Amino acid sequence: MTAGTSVVVERRVAASPGRVWEAITDLPGLPRLLTGVEKVEVLTPGGFAVGTRWRETRRMLGRTATEELTVTVCEPPERYVTVADSHGMHYVSELTLRPEGPAVAATATVLRMTFTARPAHDRSPGPLTRLLARFGGRAVGRALGKDLDEMARAVESRG
Repeated sequence: MTAGTSVVVERRVAASPGRVWEAITDLPGLPRLLTGVEKVEVLTPGGFAVGTRWRETRRMLGRTATEELTVTVCEPPERYVTVADSHGMHYVSELTLRPEGPAVAATATVLRMTFTARPAHDRSPGPLTRLLARFGGRAVGRALGKDLDEMARAVESRG
């Protein structure tokens, strides 16, 4: 991934947008939903909404990292956006849910995740950073695809 580029993955889930939304916004339940998430610590009281913050510890590419995420947009059950800043980078993740079929009685949902990373400061990345970022984008795409697959399996198995 080069500065300001995005990775987009999409997955059809055999469940209504409401059921999918409920699963993906259940922060304490994320470690049961996603094998890459080891721990979630919710930092704000109340339900999932703009301003909700949490620390998420993940294992990715053989390493464990903890990031603090903040919800900046929340439009249930259609989409939410989170931001995080870490190690000189600014990350934006957007999850959107699109009903498949009539909106009132949708029995399937297209779940799409867009992940963008850019330097937190207006500096151009050097050649080595661009090279590493390009290969990192593929790894991020695979990890996001795995997350969506696991989300879909979990929601569909709850039937």
